[in-house]
Amino acid sequence: MLDSHLHNAWNEISYRISIITLDSHNAMPCERALSNLVGDFKGLDVSIFAAAEWGENLSALEEAKAAIEKSDIIIVNLLFLEDHIKPILPILKSRRDDCDAMIGVVCDAELVKLTRMGALDMQAPESGALALLKRLRGSSKPSSETGEKKMRMLRRLPKILKYIPGKAQDLRAWFLVMQYWLGGTDENIEAMLRFLISRYSHVDSWQGVSAEPPREYPNVGVYHPNLKGRISEELSDLPEVKNPVATIGLLLMRSYVLSGDTAHYDKVIRGFEERNIRIIPAFAGGLDGRPAIEKYFSDGAGSSIDTLVSLTGFSLVGGPAYNDTEAAVETLSKLNVPYISAHPLEFQTLSQWENSSTGLGPIETTMLVALPELDGATSPTVFAGRQGDAEPSKAMLPCNERVDALIARAVKTAKLRRSEVFERKIAIVLFGFPPNAGAVGTAAYLEVFESLFNTLTAMKDAGYKIELPNSSAELRQEVLAGNAQVYGQEANVESQVSADWIVKNTPWLPELEEQWGSAPGRIQSDGSSVFILGKTFGNVFVGVQPTFGYEGDPMRLLFEKGFAPTHAFSAFYQWLKLNFNANAVLHFGMHGALEFMPGKQTGLNGKDWPDRLIGDLPNIYLYACNNPSEASLAKRRSNATIITHLTPPLTSGGLYKGLLELKDSLVRWREMDSSNHLR
Repeated sequence: MLDSHLHNAWNEISYRISIITLDSHNAMPCERALSNLVGDFKGLDVSIFAAAEWGENLSALEEAKAAIEKSDIIIVNLLFLEDHIKPILPILKSRRDDCDAMIGVVCDAELVKLTRMGALDMQAPESGALALLKRLRGSSKPSSETGEKKMRMLRRLPKILKYIPGKAQDLRAWFLVMQYWLGGTDENIEAMLRFLISRYSHVDSWQGVSAEPPREYPNVGVYHPNLKGRISEELSDLPEVKNPVATIGLLLMRSYVLSGDTAHYDKVIRGFEERNIRIIPAFAGGLDGRPAIEKYFSDGAGSSIDTLVSLTGFSLVGGPAYNDTEAAVETLSKLNVPYISAHPLEFQTLSQWENSSTGLGPIETTMLVALPELDGATSPTVFAGRQGDAEPSKAMLPCNERVDALIARAVKTAKLRRSEVFERKIAIVLFGFPPNAGAVGTAAYLEVFESLFNTLTAMKDAGYKIELPNSSAELRQEVLAGNAQVYGQEANVESQVSADWIVKNTPWLPELEEQWGSAPGRIQSDGSSVFILGKTFGNVFVGVQPTFGYEGDPMRLLFEKGFAPTHAFSAFYQWLKLNFNANAVLHFGMHGALEFMPGKQTGLNGKDWPDRLIGDLPNIYLYACNNPSEASLAKRRSNATIITHLTPPLTSGGLYKGLLELKDSLVRWREMDSSNHLR
């Protein structure tokens, strides 16, 4: 559990401020602020509680409840999920009228309504200052109002309300608290606490203590650890990269940047730069990434980047609060580059995730994976988290292995976009399930070879270097027949990889040998080498995914923790990457076994089989549109970009004509009265 208490070690605690928020990235500014406040406010204690911890640690929830019961000022922020709101809502309601102030900002409406600050009571009928607030806000629709516009309005309102007496002054204070919090630097957090104490504390000697106004920072800007002050509004201030091989845009969380909690961002930035990639790390406030995209990733001719990587973990528009998919899709369509989503762990520590068989929990999967998917994000990748209980830390830290994997995939994707079409080498993978049943080259709801021939024809017309057969029948013959009988295989043998090659190029070899014996194993093998089945047509290889060695539904693989793929299955994907040098792979039809290989369900790491096998290869998957649940597995476990195809129209075949006439006669016979002589 993260250490959420920031105790005043020099004085007996007599006044408590509790901050209930989503995660702990503002804990360090609060801790540093407290060290500056203790001299002025004897007996002060500030505690910050991260709701993200409560699912894994019930004692953390009980600790938060106990603190709320005794707190004099309570701030609730960034709570939108029912699992976070429901446990503390009753105790917040019971404490509301007994504390000096309760403030709900940037959170669910039910929590905002609990706000009580002086004369401001947000549970009261909408009149006076609150009615004024509605008029000032106008009637812009959410999708048409960017986070940048909302932030400008937020900065403007306190200046207007300053000159309106009465309840409006407490409404102004509420806006100022929001401004302080969203500008969450050490200076702003300290000033926020001073402001609340001086205005709402019941301690007479503390009232009227001066507090600095919110210090303003760019709502939209760029970040780099080498920059003076670390942030800027000018793209030209970023370090130059000579002759970059690609340009990648990074979306960052403004709150992490301002709080100084950036070790995980710095690791990613440095990693890209080591590969001679030009990086544009940009942030935007208001839980809306569109202003950063429009300002730094686009130019007059379209996109100025090759790939967009979001490190926020949230949807592009709305963050954890909601998801404006329509607005996100509109922006991303204009940008027209691959969009990769990576996420820091907010609801568990790195060690908990590492040791988990499931990976991400339900809330994490929804917030960090499913919502970005609605925008069009691919390759969901854990890249950071906090340390475990052995070394408690509030700081977000990179997961080095996952950062390397993220960078490798993003670079390969960016290079693919920059490459000339005629230079690209594409691997197309067909399936053969069930094995040894004549099913090679089949897929559910798809005429595979006819569709494949049409696809290859379109690719050739687009400039791909393809030596195309004359018809789909010839294509089938070359892939499935060829020299198959010579080797006793189900399809043409394109290549053989020796046992020595497998030993040299398989980092996870001991796990394969534990399951299948010494390389090359017995499946799809002649005892000294593994066969690679398929046929090369110019720069396109049409291959057959080897059997996975487990009879029955491949989905059962998910639950076989000790299982490993066959030597042939592993060698096939290693050969695609190392020998054929594929720039991308297209899995053709529903479905293969890659995405069902054992490992975490979501949030995979480098020890999970789907992640190991696909590696950094850009993966495109042609999938039937009537099976979104299994398509989601392919997206989340094999980093696939899904392209759906329609299913063929089906109707009941009925009976042959003679049998149909016989059926009609039997029906008439049954319906006749038993006394009818025709019966």
